This record gives sequence, C-alpha cells and structure tokens, in this order.
Amino acid sequence: MLHTGLQALALLVIGWLPGALAFRAPILDRDRRAALDAEERAFWAVVISIAVSLALVLALAAVQRYSFTRLLLADAAVAAAIVARWRGRLRMRGARRLTLTALLPIALVVLGVWRFFPPAEYIIGGKDPGVYMNEGIQIAQRGALVVRDDTIAAVPAFARDLFFPRYRDLEGEQRSDYYSVRFMGFFILDPDSGAVVGQFPHLFPASIALGYGLHGLTGARMTTGVWAMLGLVAVYFAGARLLGKPAAGAAAALLACNVAQTWFGRYPNAEIAMQALLFAALLAFARAQVDDIRFFGPIAGGLLGLMLFLRLDAALAIAGIAGAAGLGLAAGQRLRPSFWIALAIPAVLAVAYLAGPMRPYADIYRTFLTHLSTWQYLALGAAAAVAAIVILSAFRGAATGVPRSGPVLAIVPSLLAGAVVGAGLYALFLRHPGGKLASHDAYALRTFANLYFTVPGVLAALLGFWLAARRWFWRDPALFLTIALFAASVFYKIRIVPEHFWMSRRFIPVVLPGALLLLSAAAFATSASGWRPRLARWAIGGTFVGLLAVSYLRVSTPVLRHTEYEGLIPKLESLSGRFGANDLVIVESRNAGGDVHVLATPLAYIYAKHVLVLASPVPDKKVLGAFIHWARENYDGVFFVGGGGTDLLSRSYGVRAVASERFEVPEFELNVTALPRPASRKIIFGVYQFVDAPAERDGWFDLDVGENDDLHVLRFNMSERANGTTFRWTAATSYVSITNLAASARELTLVLSDGGRPAAADPARVSVFLANRHLGEIEVAPGSFRSYSLAIPPAVAAQAAASDEPVTLRLISTLWNPHEVLGTGDSRNLGVMLDRVTVK
Repeated sequence: MLHTGLQALALLVIGWLPGALAFRAPILDRDRRAALDAEERAFWAVVISIAVSLALVLALAAVQRYSFTRLLLADAAVAAAIVARWRGRLRMRGARRLTLTALLPIALVVLGVWRFFPPAEYIIGGKDPGVYMNEGIQIAQRGALVVRDDTIAAVPAFARDLFFPRYRDLEGEQRSDYYSVRFMGFFILDPDSGAVVGQFPHLFPASIALGYGLHGLTGARMTTGVWAMLGLVAVYFAGARLLGKPAAGAAAALLACNVAQTWFGRYPNAEIAMQALLFAALLAFARAQVDDIRFFGPIAGGLLGLMLFLRLDAALAIAGIAGAAGLGLAAGQRLRPSFWIALAIPAVLAVAYLAGPMRPYADIYRTFLTHLSTWQYLALGAAAAVAAIVILSAFRGAATGVPRSGPVLAIVPSLLAGAVVGAGLYALFLRHPGGKLASHDAYALRTFANLYFTVPGVLAALLGFWLAARRWFWRDPALFLTIALFAASVFYKIRIVPEHFWMSRRFIPVVLPGALLLLSAAAFATSASGWRPRLARWAIGGTFVGLLAVSYLRVSTPVLRHTEYEGLIPKLESLSGRFGANDLVIVESRNAGGDVHVLATPLAYIYAKHVLVLASPVPDKKVLGAFIHWARENYDGVFFVGGGGTDLLSRSYGVRAVASERFEVPEFELNVTALPRPASRKIIFGVYQFVDAPAERDGWFDLDVGENDDLHVLRFNMSERANGTTFRWTAATSYVSITNLAASARELTLVLSDGGRPAAADPARVSVFLANRHLGEIEVAPGSFRSYSLAIPPAVAAQAAASDEPVTLRLISTLWNPHEVLGTGDSRNLGVMLDRVTVK
C-alpha cells in the first residue's frame, strides 16, 4: 500500500493526467471544446483518464502482465506520447473560466461523500458483491483475468469429485465451456492447470484492482462509492446540456438521496459503474452528433465499447445510440465514422473475450436468446427491418443531399412519447399477472413506484417524457431512446429474484436517473414567457421536488446509518492468521445448511490461503480418507472449518478441535413485500485439524451439543447458547455421528427440551434410531432440559463396535413453526432442543 503522498500522485496519473492532456490536444475542434464550461472540461479529463486506465488494466491482465506499477508506467507513457506529439501546443487558449455554476458538480461530489461512505465490508463469497470484490483483488494480486489456482492444480485426479465434480448441462452431457465451480461465482476452466475465471466481466473488477493498488483492501471497498459519485456528476452534465443546470442539478441531488442509489453506492455492483460510463457516453455522443464537436465521436464509441466488458446489457445502450445515429442521419446530421470505428475495435475484442475466457458468462445470454417465443423473434425482426429502412433512407438522403424521411421524422418524437406514456400508465395501473406472466414482472413498475420512486414521481416522469421528447427530442435523441429501451426491458421482465434491493439493481444504470431527469424536466423546464408564469412554475416544481427529497431522505435513513457486514474484515483477518502459508483448509459444503462456505472465497482470493470447499455434506469417506492422507504429506497442516452439517468423521483419521468461533455482522434482511430492514447475520463455526486416527475405541461417548460439535452433527439448526447452556434445534430428521461406541455400551442418554413449544403446536416427540435400529420414542416434557435414556441392545452395540466407520444416531422430530403458531419473526421449522448425547 502506498504512502499518502504517493497515493495522491498515483491518483493523478490514473485519474486525470492522460485525459487532461488528450482533451487539450490541438485536433478535432479544440476551439469548440474550449468553449465548454470549465467544470465539464474537468469532468472529461477524469472520464477519459479512467477509461484509458481501465482499458490498460484489461489489456495487461489479458496477457497476464498486470501490476499497479506497470499501469502507472503505461499511463505515464500515454501522457508522454501526447506531450511528445504536440509539445508546446497543448495550451488551450481562450478556454472558458470557472464560474459559480462549477459549485453544482462540486456540491454533488460532497453530497456523494456523505451518502456513499463508509462502504460495505462485503468481501465474502456466496453472492455477486463478493464475487466482484474477489475478482478485482485477484487481478491486483495475480495480474491476470484468468488466474492459475495452484490449490486446484495440486488436487489429485482421484479426489477432484470431493471438491469440484465435473458439471453437466441440462441434457446430462459434460459442459464444454467450463469444468466445474471453484467457489460460487468462479469457474474452473481446466483443473490440470488450475485455470479459474470469475463469473462476471472484468471491467468493474478492474476498477477494484485500481482501488486495491492505491489503498489496499480499503481502497478496493471505496471503489463503488467513487463510481457512484462519478455517476451523479455524469447524470448532471448529460441533463444540463438538454434541460438546463437547475433541472439537472435537482435530478442529480434527488438521485443521491434515493434509497436505491444510496444502497448501491456503498455495495459492490457493476450497475453503478455502468451508470457513470453510460451517461458520459450519451453526453459525448450528443456533443459529437448534435453539437458537431468531432472530438467526442471516438470518446462516445470508446466508452460504449468499453461497457461490453462491464455488462452485456450495454448492448441496449448501443442499440439506443445506433438508433439515434440513424434518425439523426435521416434528419440531416453528419455520420461520424470515428464513433463507429472507436466502437468497433472494442466490440471485436469483446466478441473474442466472450467467446474465450467468458464463455460460461455469455452462455446465459445465448440460452436466453435461443429460447424466446415466436412473437418475440417476429418483433425483433420487425424492429430490425424498420431500423434498416430508416438508415437506408438516411444514407440515400445523405448521398443526394436531400433528406427523404422528413414526414416520418416529424412524428417520431410524438410517437415515442405516446408509446412510453401509454406503456407506463398501463404497467402502473392495469398490468396484472396471468399465464406465464409472474407477479413480480407484472408489478415491476408498481414496485419501483411504491418502494423507490413514489407514484406521483412516476406520473411526473411520464409527463416530463411527454413534454421534453416532443420539444427537445432532436437535441438529444440518444438519451430519450436509451431511457425508453431500458425502461421497456426492465419493466417487461425483471429477470432478478424479487428480493427488492437486488431487483433494484436493474433500475440503477438508466431508469432511475433517467426518470429523475424527466421528472425535473416537468418540474422546472418551461418555455413560458414572462417572469410571473416562470416563477409560478418554478415554485410549484420546487415544492414538488423538495417534498420528494424529504421523502427520499426519510426512506433512506436506515441505509445511511448502516454499513453492511461492518466488522467482518477483522474477523476474517483473525481467522486467516490461524493458518500458515503451506496449510490446507477444507471448508464445509454450500449444502451443509450454514454460511461458513462464504468465508472460503476471501480466505483463498484475498488472504492467499490454500482453501478447498467440499462439494457435498456427505463426502465419500474412502476417497476423503485417501485425500487427507495425501494432503498431510504435502501440506504442513490440514484443517477443516465448518458450522455443523458435514458427515466427515471416520476411524481412518482423527480430528482435533482447534477453536470455536461465533460472531454477528449487520446485514439487511431479505423482504419481498417491503423495503428491507436492518438485521444481523450470525456466523458460527469450528476450526479442526486432521490428525492420526485414535488407537483406542473403548470408553464412553459424550458430546456437548453446540460446543465444538460441528463434525458430529448433520441437518441441525445453528448452535445457540441460553443461560450458559449450548444446544441445537433438531430438524425433521437430524443425525449425530458417534465415533466411540464400545461393544459393552448399553445406554443412550439424550438431554432434551421442548423449547417452550406452545399448546397450539403438535406435542414434542422424537423417534430415535441407532445404526438404523429403532430404539424407541421420546415424548419431551414441557419446561427445561431433562435427560431421557434408551436401552441399546447388545447386538447393536457389538455390530457398531466392529464397524470401521462412526455409528449414525438418527432423530426424527415433530416440528412447529414459531411464525405460523405465534406470529413471531422466526420462520424456522423446529423440532426440539438437544443439549447432550451420551453413550455408556
């Protein structure tokens, strides 16, 4: 990690120098660029520099040569090349000076600092945010997009199915695009070489690698907030050009106050980066196509092409801008070849990228496109035909110097505005689920309105689209078309599980900021003459926007006070410190019923430990025993980390308890009917070391359930502690592995409690089986823990003692659900509390 002075210098090289010099180059209408506001010129210096730096990160990582030092040298080389080419001609004479309007974007940056920091400590695996973080840090640490994972490559072929079994497609055939899954979100391309690639395109992770290079893990976490602030400013400048600075400033301020933007400005996601890049691309395209500043043509094309390495739905933005280019050409605007060339180069590279290392990611979209309905294929074909006719007509008109699409073009703004307003009103008030239309798709716009935007806000945005498109469409057709395309895509099919903070990611890049710009257009933009009508319009609009801001601030207050997983990083650092550089850590399966597997990803990909995750909670004991024997010969120590739910014990090896960990981190709940509320996530696990098998089998078996019991229990709930007593709730069927059962054993004792089961629930009963032999049924009395004993037949004890594997104790319990019976927030299906198991 760099010192403060070096951090500032590196930040200037990465985020300002190349763009500032390129913007000053005496080419492509520099005088017209100089006439732009000083604050917009500064914005372009930052955007161009970030784009150049990210492109360099991807290029270096693609050839496995990325390092932060190499990036700084490459950025400096770009800057040096510009200076060498134009030397003393880089001074921008006659440039506009700073005015008071520069305070607006500065205020937005300050507002963003308040809203988007501190960032989440989401570095664990299991969901998209953790995948993004670990992907980015892998680029920073290993310098490649496809990394060589030595731990995977070292696993003997006979043991691979224990950790990463060969995946098959829906037809049961072995997949050709990837071999298996390393962790959730990471694909194994080749187990022999250990080639692993992250699930998501690498542009957003590349920015995380930049943050990591600047300020370690803290810098990586801060990356999302920086993108969110850049998004506010990009939305402001794009809106200011079309609607004016007051309306754009109001829209950007509302965006910062909105609960979805506040959440995703702190929470790793690629959509927030897409927001910044896309609105910058829209502004660049408008400057090139409408304002006729040639410099911005390749800037717009390059930004759009770069977004193909961010998210594939950037294709919608390309479609919107391409449509705007065709319409503009038909209206007599110039075709910008530099835009298409700058777009084509990264697009070709993106095709190779998606067909190569990112095949597993691209396959999702290929499957979607090959399973559309007939009418959807017909609609796409008709849209393509109409676009081709318009563009062909435009080219013919450009060739003859006489636009041929005048009558058609005159009604395009009204047709588009009418379609958007009609579809919006239908989706807001009339659309209902039925047939194949799921409720969360049918009510998508209503969800957006009720939880994130307000219904009056949506109506104002529709009014703003109607007014602004009919008056100013030709000033920025790309912006209107792109907003319409993204809104149609999002509100037609959410395509995300309806957990609302996740569903709202789909709104972030375009729909939310676009709707706020249109709302501000309805509130502030006016063509009325006279100061009294203007003042009245501004008073009404300002009051509406002010009330909306108050509502947004109130709804987002819980998010503003919350830091997702705060305190998690010190816990992970402590856990990582338990293992040496040449230790192997085996982590319980994702299907074991706990959350411990999410710790495996950062242990391996941030803290550089040798980590493997079991594929099943019931691994093949013979293969596992052979692997542990191999691993103990090749690693200094072999450990297991689990929270209960893995059938791991065997008499061919021993296991020694090392530590028991229990901590909570703040986490927003999942809610499908309202905005989530703050909650907490408990992570409980034990650390164990594999040792030699014990030589002695005689003696008693005595297990304190809930304390260092993780290897003995399967299909139980998480361990708990009450009044100094540790216990676990049983499930419908739960299992205990008994590792020491002598032939002389005659009694099984269980310490049980009904847990305060109410009279409205079924009585608490437990059927007990040992080695598949029914020992009896226990009716658990109400109240505190009590001991219940059952006799063990001599034949069962003799058979169990002769076995080479642990004996299974099976408990079948009657269940009750506290939420259903008592109306509490606990929706678990619970059996009884088990405190102790003794065999003697």
